[in-house]
Amino acid sequence: MGSIPDPGELSELNPLSFDEFQRQTSLMTSCTLLWKELSDHFTSLEQNLQKKSAALRHKIQTLDTQTKASLDVLKKREVTIDGSVEIAMEKLEDRTEATLNSISRGQELGDGEVDDGDGLLMILMSYCLKMEARGFWKFVVTKKKEIEELRNALPAALSECVDPAKFVMEAISEVFPVDKRSDKSGNDLGWACVLVLESLIPVMVDPVIGKMRMLVTPSVKEKAKEIAERWKASLEERGGIENVKTPDVHTFLQLLVTFGIVKKEDVDLYRKLVVGSAWRKQMPKLAVSLGLGDKMP
Repeated sequence: MGSIPDPGELSELNPLSFDEFQRQTSLMTSCTLLWKELSDHFTSLEQNLQKKSAALRHKIQTLDTQTKASLDVLKKREVTIDGSVEIAMEKLEDRTEATLNSISRGQELGDGEVDDGDGLLMILMSYCLKMEARGFWKFVVTKKKEIEELRNALPAALSECVDPAKFVMEAISEVFPVDKRSDKSGNDLGWACVLVLESLIPVMVDPVIGKMRMLVTPSVKEKAKEIAERWKASLEERGGIENVKTPDVHTFLQLLVTFGIVKKEDVDLYRKLVVGSAWRKQMPKLAVSLGLGDKMP
């Protein structure tokens, strides 16, 4: 038979067992906390990966949509080129005889003898067909009293030009961006610049897909950008924005809108120019076209 343990020995063993129990309990608690921490970490990591994966899928879907839309636009533009050319050729054929008649009648009327709106249109068309920009400009600036008739006739006349955009740039070059007239004491011709630039817009719009494609050659558009930069560079020479004439400001802003050469980095300049000439009735419409709709005071 086994011997009965001495009570004294039990009293010595019990404290050791209790300490061991506490140690193991503490160890289990630490393991549990560590497991929970690791579990939370991996759960958070999994959630982050899922969010990033969802965001990546969304970006891919957006990119696919944008790519498809861009390809559709390019395809539409490619398809419509032939249609635009065909329409242009039809217009050319339809107007050739009328334009030739306008030349002879324009010569009969003379530069200063316009009996009615039709006569005005015919003279303008004769200049445009022959691409005589200087003669066209001299004629236009003498007709300020007939500005509404000019406004109605100019788009039709400009459409007869081989290159309407280039023609207009040459026409206004006498006074913009620098006034080249020997006698600058005469009337300000900013009104004529703005009128001609406004009239050019419907002429440059693609007849098939509209304003999505403007019919202007890259070289002419680049020339328009150069003119805009020259005008901006001349601001300091003129004493700053405050000293620039309103007709010059209006011509500059209309040039930007007509040729679609608005620059985001110059928005603050555009805003100051518009505010300085806000009394002009065309400025609100120009401000919207310049992207200033939500930036005006």
